[in-house]
Amino acid sequence: QVQLVESGGGSMQAGGSLRLSCVASVYSISPYCMGWFRQAPGKEREGVASINSDGITRYAASVKGRFTISRDNAKNTLYLQMNSLKPEDTAMYYCAANRWGCGSGTPDTVNFRYRGQGTQVTVSS
Repeated sequence: QVQLVESGGGSMQAGGSLRLSCVASVYSISPYCMGWFRQAPGKEREGVASINSDGITRYAASVKGRFTISRDNAKNTLYLQMNSLKPEDTAMYYCAANRWGCGSGTPDTVNFRYRGQGTQVTVSS
């Protein structure tokens, strides 16, 4: 069982930046595909970004060029740097993990086995 705990959410004005963190309670996240997805009220879940065990990253088109996913395996921590935030980025953001790889598709196609409780990001105009 992998437990994931997110932090770093908050309220921000459009154009600002936030960095989300996710600490995993597992011996090592090294072999895991890690990612972030988000869900806003009344909207479908959206895969935001993924990073595989080799450090290869993929992004949703809606965040590409603004968000950066990274991982620190030594700290068992996943990050999401969010820049140039927009009101439409407002959502609950969830950290997720999958032991069996990210696959070759977009973050939406990853079948994440584990997820955290989420951290709220609110962007005002």
